[in-house]
Amino acid sequence: MLTEDKSKITDAEWEVMRVVWTLNHATSRNISEVLEAKREWAQATTKTLIGRLVKKGMLNTKSDGKRYIYTAAVSENESLKTVRESFFENICSKQVGNELASMISEATLSFDDIDLLEETLAKKKEEAVEEVECNCIPGQCQCKGCGSRAKNANGNY
Repeated sequence: MLTEDKSKITDAEWEVMRVVWTLNHATSRNISEVLEAKREWAQATTKTLIGRLVKKGMLNTKSDGKRYIYTAAVSENESLKTVRESFFENICSKQVGNELASMISEATLSFDDIDLLEETLAKKKEEAVEEVECNCIPGQCQCKGCGSRAKNANGNY
C-alpha cells in the first residue's frame, strides 16, 4: 500500500511515472526524451520531477557510473488502486453510480472493454442493494440520506 506522501503526486509527476512504468528502468535522459517529445519539457523540468519522486519514495535509484537508473518503487496497478480508493473516499457513496456512469460515458472504449464492463455489472447485480447508504457526515452532502441504512435486494437491512 502506498503511504500518504506517495499517494499525492502531481499530474506532471504521473507523466514521469508512466514513462518509468513503461520502460521498467530508465535514466533521466530516457525519461526526458519521451517527455520532451510529448510535453515539450526541458530536461531540467524532468530532472526536478524525478527528484521529487525519489524524495516521495515513488522512484528507486541505482548508480551506474556517472548516471542513475530509475525504477518504480510501486507498481502502476498499486498506484491506480490508491487513486481509486481516494476518489471513492472523497465522494458521497450515493454518488458512486452516477460518477462511474459519467466516467464510462466520457471514455473511449473498445468492444472488449464494454464486454468486460457488462460482465462486471452482471456479477455486481447479484450483490446489489436496494439503496446505497450515505457515508457522509450530516450536513456534508446534499443527498438527504445521511444516516440511512442500505437495503439488500430482498428489502432487508
